[in-house]
Amino acid sequence: METTPIRATDAERERVAAAVQTAGSEGRLTLDEVEERLTHVYAAKFTDELASLTADLPRPAPPAPRFPLSRDALRRHPALRVHLAVAVVVAVLLIVRWAVLGAGFFWPVFPLLWLGMSLLVHARVRAARERRRAAVPY
Repeated sequence: METTPIRATDAERERVAAAVQTAGSEGRLTLDEVEERLTHVYAAKFTDELASLTADLPRPAPPAPRFPLSRDALRRHPALRVHLAVAVVVAVLLIVRWAVLGAGFFWPVFPLLWLGMSLLVHARVRAARERRRAAVPY
């Protein structure tokens, strides 16, 4: 069973063209090779053609990870919003209980640390999954 080729978008062509230009500026390709590949990039109709133009080039380094618990991440991931809401409610309940009991030592710090760590781990796992999905195979 043969798969039908997928048409390349302008954004994909631009991404591959940037990779070819970067390889040329790093000295991995000669000027003639860069020119030839760029001609093929802009003439490519399918993603298979784009993949062959960068097959012998190293993949770009992944972007530096940002802080995983940003407003943008909370907007994109409803499960992360629910986790944050639960953590805030539990934190408030623990602090109120501590204040009502009048205990001198602030014991809620221990469960709050675990809540914070679980939230950060959840956000980092979501960010790592997103980066993996965004990786372009060519």
